[in-house]
Amino acid sequence: MADLEQMTELPPDFDGRVRLFPLPELVVFPHAMQPLHIFEPRYRELLEDALAGDRLIAMATLAPGWEKSGVESVLGEPPPLEPHVCICRIVSHTASEDELHNILLIGMRRAVIIDEEETARPFRTAKVQVQSDIYPADGTLQRAQLKRQLLDAFRELIPNVAEVQKNLHELMASQMKLGAITDIIGFTMHFEVAQKIALLAESDVDGRARMLIKLLGERVVEGQESPGKGEDGGFPPAFSLN
Repeated sequence: MADLEQMTELPPDFDGRVRLFPLPELVVFPHAMQPLHIFEPRYRELLEDALAGDRLIAMATLAPGWEKSGVESVLGEPPPLEPHVCICRIVSHTASEDELHNILLIGMRRAVIIDEEETARPFRTAKVQVQSDIYPADGTLQRAQLKRQLLDAFRELIPNVAEVQKNLHELMASQMKLGAITDIIGFTMHFEVAQKIALLAESDVDGRARMLIKLLGERVVEGQESPGKGEDGGFPPAFSLN
């Protein structure tokens, strides 16, 4: 648990400026692991800059409407972004001879874009405000019950496979904070992008857990496909490459 907390701590000299890596339909959460396959020249330069510095990349989500002009508009204006992003750290990097790069990110902290900066670099940068998890004092006594409700709702949607259930039981018995649990489940589930953005935007941990319980309950009623029914059938499921 201590290692996880250390991995999601920002550098002490972090000044709120981030490199933006916008992608469509991908919402990364703190505490989640996300692999990326990088091949575009501008993002190779972004990666080089990050590796030479703080190793931080803010994963951003393209806002509705970007499809009209593509990832970059013909007028030179960048496509709109959702204001809520996830600051991530590069934890591993491998490069091939043909200038392709595979990296693994861990989500660190929520943030909201305050101002996108003008830059001569080919990639986008912004000033962000970090949003820390808030644990309301009046919810302390009910938080353990909220954790059980959340994990019980999640159990309804995961395969009844021994290894999967074992992982869930370990999660229930762990001392992992509720905020981290909500992020891992929110990232794992195949919710709509707007629903994931709403979860990312919610700093109140208790409120985020209740929102997630509601979304999971709706999935049970609708009988939608559960997480972990992908190619490997495991939990958590294999993370998508982008």
